[in-house]
Amino acid sequence: MARIVFVNGEFVSEDEAKISIFDRGFLFADAVYEVTSILDGKLVDWQGHFERLKRSLRELNITIDFSEKYLLDLHRKIINKNKLNEGIVYLQVTRGAADRDFVFENTLKPSLIIFSQSKEIIKPLLVNKGLSVMTSQDIRWQRPDIKTTQLLAPSLLKMEALSKSMDDVWMVKDNLITEGTSNNAFIVDSVGKIITRSLSHDILGGITRAVILKVAKESGLEIEERSFTLEECYSASEAFITSSSIFIRSVVRINGKLIGKGKPGEIVGSLISAHLEYCKSHLT
Repeated sequence: MARIVFVNGEFVSEDEAKISIFDRGFLFADAVYEVTSILDGKLVDWQGHFERLKRSLRELNITIDFSEKYLLDLHRKIINKNKLNEGIVYLQVTRGAADRDFVFENTLKPSLIIFSQSKEIIKPLLVNKGLSVMTSQDIRWQRPDIKTTQLLAPSLLKMEALSKSMDDVWMVKDNLITEGTSNNAFIVDSVGKIITRSLSHDILGGITRAVILKVAKESGLEIEERSFTLEECYSASEAFITSSSIFIRSVVRINGKLIGKGKPGEIVGSLISAHLEYCKSHLT
């Protein structure tokens, strides 16, 4: 059965959904997006996603006239119309449509698109098979902190990793790890300290990243937000990634080198449990 999607004021079948060929999201990737996980038919940490959406729009100077209540209602309708119990809801806002030109008018009417994807989130999380990543130069534009649809570079890097039988790429800038292609990167040092790059224009401020830091602190774990090197990765006792669509996953190999014991560790295991408890208490 075809999904029901939302496009500029209308709920339509995915087979009938249309967007202008002059939409700047299509022509220039002049758009921002959010991906919110769904558990038990409800949104996980909606408020965090909405606040980040507002920031992204503000950074690109895109003005919207729809409210948080309106967007939340649309998300719930998409969930209900598609009978979604577990998966994600994707939202995209573009600057709008106009004849192709690098210069744009500030009066354009933004386009709004929302759709769902059914996928397992909890089962692979509990299995927690360790991931294998490779490293590569960070070739993205210089504002990955804005959640735009300019995703060609990370997409190509992820495809390169898959071609080499690896799961993902950790990107490197100035000999320091920035983040994964669609996730934030963490290591755990030899004494159990969690290390992750501090927020800046170099990485996306992940919603799950923020929650993991919160539950880790509440669990008494030591945290250090700073840049780290590839050499530190190789000597780490554990490594992991976080994102809204996969929550937390252990990284057990980097460039073919085993991390720690080469299997998911105790700290990641404890964070998985703490994060799940947090999610269950923050459903909308």
